[in-house]
Amino acid sequence: MRQTTVAVIGAGPAGLTAAYLLSKHAVPVTVLEADPTYVGGISRTVRYNGFHFDIGGHRFFSKSKEVEDFWTEILPDDMLDRPRSSRIYYNGKFFDYPLKAGEALAKLGLVESARCVLSYLKARAFPHKSPKSFEDWVTNQFGSRLFNIFFKTYTEKVWGMSCKEISADWAAQRIKGLSLKTAVLNALWKPKPKTKGEVIKTLINTFRYPRLGPGMLWEACAAKTKAQGGEVRMGRKVVGLHYDEPNRRWVVNHTGPGGDFEQLTAEHVISSAPMRQLVQGLSPRASDAALAAAGKLRYRDFLTVALILRDKGQFSDNWIYIHDPGVKVGRIQNFKSWSPHMVPDPALNCYGLEYFCFEGDGLWASADQDLVELAKTELAKIGLAKPEDVLDGCVVRQPKAYPVYDDHYAAHVETIRRELADRYPNLHLVGRNGMHKYNNQDHAMMTAMLCVANIRAGRPVYDLWAVNQDAEYHESGKAGEQVGATGLRAVPTRVKEKDGTKEMAAAS
Repeated sequence: MRQTTVAVIGAGPAGLTAAYLLSKHAVPVTVLEADPTYVGGISRTVRYNGFHFDIGGHRFFSKSKEVEDFWTEILPDDMLDRPRSSRIYYNGKFFDYPLKAGEALAKLGLVESARCVLSYLKARAFPHKSPKSFEDWVTNQFGSRLFNIFFKTYTEKVWGMSCKEISADWAAQRIKGLSLKTAVLNALWKPKPKTKGEVIKTLINTFRYPRLGPGMLWEACAAKTKAQGGEVRMGRKVVGLHYDEPNRRWVVNHTGPGGDFEQLTAEHVISSAPMRQLVQGLSPRASDAALAAAGKLRYRDFLTVALILRDKGQFSDNWIYIHDPGVKVGRIQNFKSWSPHMVPDPALNCYGLEYFCFEGDGLWASADQDLVELAKTELAKIGLAKPEDVLDGCVVRQPKAYPVYDDHYAAHVETIRRELADRYPNLHLVGRNGMHKYNNQDHAMMTAMLCVANIRAGRPVYDLWAVNQDAEYHESGKAGEQVGATGLRAVPTRVKEKDGTKEMAAAS
């Protein structure tokens, strides 16, 4: 019998999880990664002058026992237990996140608090009859003033669209179970203890984190894959996939930094590459319908401005959400709070200011020095540092960070899925961009685990696309409490117009 061989496109969490598990079971596997230096994809750790920083912030917490066990197996001695701490910045004040009703009302002041309460009562008395947008739904739940303070600005920064355009369905999933009335009552009176058998859902207050950032784990995973006989080839950009039907094999075309061209043959291909690029590089050529669907898939991008500065102890949170419309920054990371080992000098710190944008727009195209100056100015405006405290800085751009769920994305993905299943045998899609799904790191890993199980079984035992939505997944519960648990963060979908009336776009 011919030995099964596998080519993996992309050395992110999904690609490396698949490669490690395949090599562990002596299945010949080769990973092709376009980046010449870093593995881990968006979960990589960038190094700059001895400093380490995370791209996006990655808490290592999962309800899947398999995923938790995988992390422990890969990095048994360098996973720290870190406290979870986040706040919201609005109108010159910092609010604990999740919001505490008593603190929030106190910091808003008596007059604004009264306005918020009156706005809430008005919304409850005269709600939107059929809330279709994110704005409608949140306003019904909290009133227009609290919507504008704690929901509108950050949501629009992240997704690049008005809250009037985002579907109410996303709000219902994302803010499930949150009630202003309940929050106020809980702030004033201690809740009664749950009776036996009732589930108490609480936000996680600690999480695991690699000592030198998430890239440390994925670098260890790549090294262990190679030690088991697998190959991880860096700086190799896949430029085309050809299915050789007579020989029932795939030919993967890839190039190096110098433009050198090579081909790799394999029985199976596991792809975590963006779905749009994958379809456009297939041979035999994909149908016009599939190519058109791929061309309409969109992505939200972001960039991180990492500032090295004197540590004045301004904040100890992992990150702060910036809800203030007076600055462009959306979130600020404190890398020393993720792990003190990421900062080589205890007298210094490293902050990461995240700006959400579209590839090619004004922010994305700005010169690095201009972005560093913008970040310094905004950090000072928020009150987290003085400009003279900042000693150095650099910029990291992350294209295709979030797949966009627009009006017709689900139909486009389904068109592509059907065609790949019908015409291209043994081509497996995994991970966030590979499946055009806004999933967490552990969810991307789960798709890879199921994919490997299918390849080893020689048939599709598991449906990778069944890794589904659970809006509370990353916020509550115990690590590893569900064996084989799957989940997917909810993402916003647009409200669309049809026959003069608003209609909610399908989420899946």
